[in-house]
Formats: sequence, C-alpha cells, structure tokens
Amino acid sequence: MLGPPTKGPAQEVLGAAAAAVLHSLISHHVTTRETELHSEVLCWILLPLLSRVPWPPSGTGRLSKPVLDGRLPATLPSSGLLWVLASCISVAAVCKSENGESELQPLLTPLLLTLQGHSAVAALSPTIGSTKGHNHNDTRTLQSRVYGAVVVAAIAVLSLLRWDLKRIPLHTIPLAALYFAYTILLRRANGSSLRDGKLAQFTTSLSLRIAFILKLLVSLEVLLLGFPTVALRNIVLAGLAKAAFWHFVTQTAQSTTWCIAPAIETFGILASRTALAQSSGFQALLQVVASALALGQVLYMLPRHLKARSFLWLLMLFPIIHLIGDAYTARTARFLAQQSFDHSHEHPVEALVSNGNKAFRGLLQRQSQNYTAACDEYRRRYKVEPPPGFQQWYEFAASNNSPIIDDFDSIYDSISPFWGIDGADVSKRMTQAFGMANSELWLCSLSGASAKFGCSHPIRTHDRHMVATFNKLLGGLPGKLPDVKFLVNHFDEPAVLIPPTGGHSPDSIDLTYLSQSSTWDALTKYCKSSRSDKQNAANRAVRTYGLPFVADIDAAKDICKHPEYSTMHGLLMSPTSFRLMEGLVPVMSTGSLSTMGDILFPSPAYTDDEFCYDSSRDIEWEDKQNNLYWAGSTTGGYVGEDDTWSQFHRQRFVAAAQNLEDCKNVYLRASERGAVGRVASRFLDRRLFDVAFTQIFSCAWRQCRAQRRRLDVRPWADRDAPLRSRLAFDLDGNGISGRYYRLLASRSAPLKQTLLREWHDERLAPWVHYVPVSQGLGELPELVLYLTATEAGQRRAREIADEGRDWFRRAFREVDFAIYMYRLLLELARVQDPERKSVSGGTL
Repeated sequence: MLGPPTKGPAQEVLGAAAAAVLHSLISHHVTTRETELHSEVLCWILLPLLSRVPWPPSGTGRLSKPVLDGRLPATLPSSGLLWVLASCISVAAVCKSENGESELQPLLTPLLLTLQGHSAVAALSPTIGSTKGHNHNDTRTLQSRVYGAVVVAAIAVLSLLRWDLKRIPLHTIPLAALYFAYTILLRRANGSSLRDGKLAQFTTSLSLRIAFILKLLVSLEVLLLGFPTVALRNIVLAGLAKAAFWHFVTQTAQSTTWCIAPAIETFGILASRTALAQSSGFQALLQVVASALALGQVLYMLPRHLKARSFLWLLMLFPIIHLIGDAYTARTARFLAQQSFDHSHEHPVEALVSNGNKAFRGLLQRQSQNYTAACDEYRRRYKVEPPPGFQQWYEFAASNNSPIIDDFDSIYDSISPFWGIDGADVSKRMTQAFGMANSELWLCSLSGASAKFGCSHPIRTHDRHMVATFNKLLGGLPGKLPDVKFLVNHFDEPAVLIPPTGGHSPDSIDLTYLSQSSTWDALTKYCKSSRSDKQNAANRAVRTYGLPFVADIDAAKDICKHPEYSTMHGLLMSPTSFRLMEGLVPVMSTGSLSTMGDILFPSPAYTDDEFCYDSSRDIEWEDKQNNLYWAGSTTGGYVGEDDTWSQFHRQRFVAAAQNLEDCKNVYLRASERGAVGRVASRFLDRRLFDVAFTQIFSCAWRQCRAQRRRLDVRPWADRDAPLRSRLAFDLDGNGISGRYYRLLASRSAPLKQTLLREWHDERLAPWVHYVPVSQGLGELPELVLYLTATEAGQRRAREIADEGRDWFRRAFREVDFAIYMYRLLLELARVQDPERKSVSGGTL
C-alpha cells in the first residue's frame, strides 16, 4: 500500500467532503422539488463540459486516485466506470425529484457498492495486491461494506417512510431497474479477461453511450415540457452551482469512492427533514439515529489517514438541534394553547358549539306533533295549502319516527319560482330541456299506482344507480305516491341558473357549455337582484379574534358575498364538466351553489355500499390517532395549460396541511396581560395532519407532473383509514362528497369544507354534528391544534363525534331519505299539474 499523502492535499480532501455534506444539507433544506429536479437536469448536462477543466491544479499526486476501504490503489479505474456510477446517481436524483421518492434514496449506496463489486474490485484487484488471497480479502471487505450499507439504508428508510408497506414496492422499481440493468451488462463484460483491458474498454464505451442517452432524454424533457413555474433564475443558479460543486468535489476528493455521493445525499435528506413532519416522536428520534449512521458511513468512506475527519461529526449538531428545537416548539405550542383558554377565556369553538346546541334544540322542539299542527305550520310558512297527499305523507313520516316534520324550506324555495308559470308550461319546459342537444339530463317518471320509477337518456344507458335508488326508497308505497315526471342532472356539478323575475325571457331556455373554463361571471350575474338569505345573528356575535371561523354557514356558502371565491374553488375556476342551463326548468341535482336553482335530492352515492359506514371497520375514540386525516384525488376541477391548480380547493387544502408554502399560520394566544390575541408563526405540527393525494388526474400532462412534483402523493389509501383518526376531513370534489355520511356515522368528528348546498342542510347543525371549515382555511391550524392538543378541545371533538353519530342514526336512515323524496315528489306533482294556473310574481 502507498504511503499517506501530504498534509495540503489531505486538507483539500477533508474540505471537499465537509463542503459536500454542507451543500447537501442546505440544498435539501431550502429547495423545492421543482427546483431540485430541473437543477439536476442542468447539472448533469453541464458536468461533462466542466470535466475538461483541470481542477485542482496538478501536483496533488496520489490523491487523484480512488480509494477502496480507505486504501489507495496504484491505478485509476476507467473513467467509463465513473460515468456508469454517475449516471446511476443522476437517474436516481431525477426519480427522487420527479416522484418524491427520497424515502428510498438511502438504498442507492448499497446498490452502487454492489455494482462496484461487479466491476471496480475486479479492475482494481491487480493493483491492490499480487496474491489471490489479498484479492479475496478485498472482495470480502467490499461485501462487508455492502452488508453494512444495507443495514444503514434499512434504518434510514424506516425513519423516512410513512410506515405504509404498500408504498415500498412502487418506489423500489426505479432503483431495482437500475440495479438489474447495470448488473446484467457488467456481468456480460466479465466474460472477457479482466487483465487485457477489454473490461475497461467495454465499460467506457457502454457508459459513455448511456450517459449521452440520459443527457439527451433530460435535455428533451426541458425543451418539450419547459421549466416549472418556480423562478427560472433559481433553477439556473442551482444547476450551475451543483455542476461546479460536484466537479470540484469529484476532482479534489477522488481519493474516495463514488458511493460517497448518495451517502452524503442520504445524510442531507435525513438531517434537513423536520421532526414535525414525522408520524410520531419515535420516528423523529429514529431519523436522528439514521442521520448519525449515514454520516458515519460518509466518514468511513474517507481515507483512514485523514484523522481530522472526526471533526465532521460536528455536523450531527444540525439534526440534533433540529429535533430538540422542533420538540420544544411543538410542546410550547400545546402548552400555550392549553393555557390561553382556561376558565377566564372562552375559545371561539366553545361559543360556536354552545350556540349551535341551542339552535339545534330549538329545531327539535318546534316540530309539529300531529297532522293538524303540521298543516297549520305549512300554511304559516308558505302561505298556501299543503299539496294533495300531504296527510298520507305525514302519516308515513310519523309512523317512521321522523325527527323532522316541518323544516323542508329548501324544497319549497326551489319549487316556488315555478308558481309563476302554468303547470302545463312546466311539463312543456321539461320536455324542451330534455330534447336539447348535450343537455345531459335524465327524464324520469313515477307511476304512483305501482310505485315504480323509470329513467331515460338520449344516449346514455348507465344512470348512476338512480332508478335502483328511487325504487329502493319508495318502491314500498304503491297507491300512495303521485304520478309525476322529473329531470335529473347526470353530472356531479349543478346545472340550472334561474333568472330573477323580469330579468330573462320567460319562454327561453339557454344551454351554455362552460366545462374547463371559468364559471364565475355566469353564476354571479344575478347577485344584485338575488334575495337575502337567512341570518344567524347569534353566531355572528361570537368573538373569533379575526380568524375566519364559520359562524354563519349560509353566509359562508353565499358566493355573492364572497368575490374572493372566484379564484378559490375548482367549480368556479375550471369545472371538469359544466353545462349551464339558464331558464325556468325544474332539474334535480345532488348539490347546488347559492345562486343556482337546482332542486336538491339525496345522492344515490349515499346508499351505495362503497360509501356506506361499516361499524366493524371503526374503532373506539380512545384508540384513534389524535390527528386530522384526509386522502383523496385531485377531483374538483380541470387543470389546463395554465398554472392555477394551486388555487383549487383540494390542492389548497393539501398544501396547507402539508405546510408546503411555509407561510405564516395564525394562532390564538393569551398575552402576558391576559388578553387573547393573534400570533403569526410558521409553525405547523405535521403530526396533527395526515393529509395527502392518492391520485393526480383531471389535468393536462405538464400540470399533472407539476402537481406530482410539488404535492405529497401516496399510491393507495384504505377507504376506512379516516376512521382511525379522531378528526376526519371532508370537502367538495367535482360535486358533493359521497364519503360524508360515512364520517357522520362514525366515531370520528367530521370537519367539513363545502360551497355546495345539499338536501340535508336544514337537519344538520354546524358545530353540533360537524365542524365547518372556511374556504380560506385560515382558521384550520388553530382549530386542529385546539381540538387535539387541549383537554377542552378534545372533549368538544368527542362530543361532536358522538352527537353526529347519534343524529345520523335518527335522521339519516334510508327511510328519512324516502320521507324527503316523498314530500319533494308531492310538490313537483302539484307544480306540474296541467290544471294549475300561474300566480302573478311567481310567489303566493
């Protein structure tokens, strides 16, 4: 073995290694996935050009030769071998940045060591020792290093994974493909004599071709797909810096093996990740242990004669301080949240829950107790006699212990515009609308004598289980239901905009195709002439300290009062499918916006087995994780060629829960004087938010890729996974969310964000059966922290879960769906009665 190098070159090697680790730490701490990916592309395109620049100056002697297990060989392995390993690192970096597979980055080190075992040892063995025994010992040394690297990699992977075993196979595919491809190629080369230069010649030729192809592919990617939306300057600067830096490191520190690069990257990933992003304190501690093992692996790969390398252990202060700081921040936040709202201060949630309970008790107490009282209440509310068949409806509702008898205002409100035209005209308009090209309406009819439904569509055959649902709900009432026809919207999105009286030709029906374009102007053009909605004075008086807690659910859904919604919801920005029918047409939809006139009915999805609650899959409250859970797809709007996807409601929620923007969140805290105020902080305890996308679609190719790079995407999620958390989030998709009832029926407390009105709005009490969340999500960090980190908040969360579960079993049975549909059909039958004449002004 050759003697130790001089002091000067040794310092250069140590400095290069320290710089490499620091560079990795900083880059992983400050860069985004977009910047990381495209800077890697530029780096590996520019690196071959920089490799022609001699650096460092000549005279470094034997330090320019690579080392195996801390010993210097006499000759340098082929540059082709280094290109093979460099290409491996390049591809792995691109896979990591493109698909978020940094969790499997630690496996790259044993992979490269294994590849080196197929080629590098064989190429270096004649120079390391002249005896076969020495060669055998070197091989065993490398094998032991591979085994050690595998152990380190396994611990590192376990500290990074979300403990989702289904995710591992999908993420190992890129690394496995690299391993098998290079191993097979190099094994074929081993058929030649290792001492006649054929292996080096073959490896050089093959690796240069592979490197050229890789660079060509990534260059085409940049030319065809362009740079992401992040600043181009950041990408170019990062790419140039990476290229120049890695050129310096590889030239200066060639006394190490190329396998040190992924080991350094592994340490950078582990040491830069916040402990608040881990699922538990144990995993956060395991991450620090894995950081120490990765750094130790880096030090082991440096030449043994560099005794000063032990000073690199000081870099472990970074993950340790990071862990301690994050733990202290989280503990302090929980302590302050607990102390800020003691007996002398009332949290807004407490006031909202108290008011919600009062309103809900009032709702139950005012329900009519007999048929006569129900008729009187109907006349008082609507100034008209109940429809024919009302007595039979009341008897059906009362016999099935319906807790709601009088509160069906949404039915009358959606029917009342049609009082302004004759009953015969209503039927005529339904026929006209059904016959319009691309209207996407089903025409359904009910035979009262047989209680059988039938639906038809001009081109479609699958009715999304509408007929089966209707027959299931009302098929047991032959001879009691009226003969009636009605239109049903095929799409999830609402369909009808009813102009105000006098603002539109009463005979015209216009159909406008607005799919994948802004709907805001069309849906809000009648805002000035719209009627005022109900007011909730009690909740408006709640002191929220400037946070947007939803105190009035009707006002929160009123898009006329919130012009900011125009760029906050996919349905208003770019719906996947949207055919707006403007005119007096009765169309039934599962959900509708505040300005629209769709007649609401229970979604067939709510009775589908896929969305139904199964108590055997639920667990007790004490066994649930104390966090908020949501996983789903990017439904809710279509992302075209623009970059507005980050403003869509689902993407905004996931980005906020994952703290991707690193923006300041607002919390409520008591000051030293005892007054409660707002505190802005970048703190967000990710352990309280188990939130991710499972699918990225409804988008152009480039925008789908941008979302995959930016957002945390899981390959799969159990549909009952929300039931394992105490807080379960629910929000709009393209239309209403079919999973909502499963959450209401569960032992978890549902948090609901929606702009859509549904048939059940009048019978669900916010802050009693569920927790409403604003569109802006500004209160979400404080809300989740309060409900999970304070004793009072946890009690409230459990009460909401229990109240919602109990009320669901009383008021959301299939017979309750039938009671609602029964009453709706009575109103539809009366309004389309050919003998009925119009009432001036459209009201009675």
